[in-house]
Formats: sequence, structure tokens, C-alpha cells
Amino acid sequence: MKLRSAAFLLSAMAVLSGCALFGYDLKRSERPVPPKLVAEMNSRGLGLAAPILIRVFKQESELELWKMGRDGRYALLKTYPICRWSGKLGPKKVEGDRQTPEGFYSIAPSQMNPDSRYYLSFNLGFPNRLEAALGYQGSYLMIHGACSSRGCYAVTDDAAFEIYSVAREAIRGGQPAFQVEALPFRMTPANFALHRDDPNMPFWRNLKEGSDAFELTRREPRVGYCGARYVFNAANLDATVDPLAACPPLETDAALAAAIAEKAAKDDAATAAIVAANPVVPAMSYVDGGMHPAFRAILQDKGASRLSKMTSDKTPVSQPDAALADPYTPELLKKIIGGGAS
Repeated sequence: MKLRSAAFLLSAMAVLSGCALFGYDLKRSERPVPPKLVAEMNSRGLGLAAPILIRVFKQESELELWKMGRDGRYALLKTYPICRWSGKLGPKKVEGDRQTPEGFYSIAPSQMNPDSRYYLSFNLGFPNRLEAALGYQGSYLMIHGACSSRGCYAVTDDAAFEIYSVAREAIRGGQPAFQVEALPFRMTPANFALHRDDPNMPFWRNLKEGSDAFELTRREPRVGYCGARYVFNAANLDATVDPLAACPPLETDAALAAAIAEKAAKDDAATAAIVAANPVVPAMSYVDGGMHPAFRAILQDKGASRLSKMTSDKTPVSQPDAALADPYTPELLKKIIGGGAS
């Protein structure tokens, strides 16, 4: 009888231990990566502890999570719709301007926030060295859960958990920091034609150099600064180089530089052809930020005839030529999308 009692106790302890292994009694920042996502990684030969890279596209309201494969190149693991970003296209420059940052950022373990007000988050590290040298100001710019933004990219709680947990495992696997490429839009000829008169165009063309390097190689571009701009894949630009000083002769891979230049020339020709066929620039009136169409559709399905203030911090939703609309409370939003700050 005592033996059977002991066996039952051991069995119960095993069950409880199993629950702990599946994360039921762990704080959210320590819960395992969802089994479905792990299975997807395994099926594609992408290790759970392999390095990651994140790309964000503001206009399309999409975040891409990339994982390094065995060949050292990154493969797209999953694309997440962004529920909310604030401001408009263009870089963040001033504290309180509501702009979500655009640029290249490095996320170290110290920037991971397991106790975020917005479920889980990590700090982009704005301003980076270039932005700080240019006098740009702002702090606590995050990628986080919920669907509320004052200069952040909000991806809902479920997405934030997946992204955070995958990043956590990459850091534990030895990645000292992961790169976030925050871009105004997908760097296509069509988008460059659409925004051809925007004053941010020189800055965006500079970002495209890094984006093109990644797309051509599927490897993380090395980021440096000089001449008040980003410089990619130069071996002789380190933290001792003044971002505002003139660039020294750059040590770059000639073949890669030629490939990037060739891609840029082809894209410029395609952009010029689109502009020639569409000489009138479309009129666009940005209100404040945007959200992925998937979330807009969810709101419309709930009977919303117009879209606007999504959360209590008064962050209206907008797209080109979108009209202002009726407010939504955090409680209603939580019922609709299952998100919300914690």
C-alpha cells in the first residue's frame, strides 16, 4: 500500500513537473517557444538556438522574423501583422513627435524587457550612434505587445510572445545581439516611385543600401557610420569613428559592392519607368500612423463603419486619404483582437 502511495506521489510530481516544462507555471518571458513554431523551424532545419534578424516595414505594417540556417544565411520564418504604429513615414528626430524609428538597430540582452507594461517588449536602442550624433532625441522606443503606440511598433500580445521567446533562445544560444532593420516600406521601385517627392528620399535611399545587401546575401549587413550616414559592410568603421566625420577610404568587398550597385541601377531604371508612366504623384494625407489591413478588417467585421482611436492614449488609425473616425476603448479592442497592455 505504501509502495502504491509512493508511486502515485511520484506520478503526480511528474505530471506537475510536466506542466512546468510546458510553461504553465512560468512567467511569460520564460515560457517555451510555441510547439507549432518549433515544428516549423525543425521542418526547415532552423535551430531553436540559431541567430535571428528582424525586418520591419512601416507602410505595410509588417514585421518579419528571420532565422539563420546551417549555411549561415537567414531564412524567413514568419511574418507578423503590426497592429499599431504612430506618426508617419520618416525617421524619428524629436522627443514627443510620435514617430516610430526608421534605421538599423542592435538589440542586446539588456534591451529585452520581460516585465513590460505591454506584455513583452524589447528596446530598439534609439537613438543609435548616428542618430545621437545628429541630435535626434527620444527614448523607450519598443517593439511590444498590445495595440497601442506612441512611437513604438505594437504587434499584439500573441505575436510579441512568439518574437520575444524566439529572440530569447537565440541570445541563450550565443547571439550577442540581433539586428532590427526598421524600414519605411518595402524597398521596391513602385514604392520609391510613389514617394518620389518625399523629403526623406535621400535617407531612404541610404537605408536601401543596407536592405539590398541583406536581400542579395541573406546575411546580416555590418553597420557603420561616417559622413552623417549609414555605411554598410565596411571593415574599417568601428565605434571609434565619428559618425559625422568624412568617411575614410572604405574597406569593402568589391564583389558585393558591385552587386549592390547593379541592383540599385536596375531598381532606379524600374522606378524611372513607373514615374514616366505615372507622372502625377498620388495625393496622400497621413493622419497619424497605421495598422495592418488584417486588423482593420477585423474592426470592420465588428460593425465599425469608420476607424480611428484604438486605445486610451488617443492614437488614431490612418492610411493615405483615410478619414478620421470613431473612438475605440481598450476594453472593446481587447474583445476584438485579444490584445491589451498588462
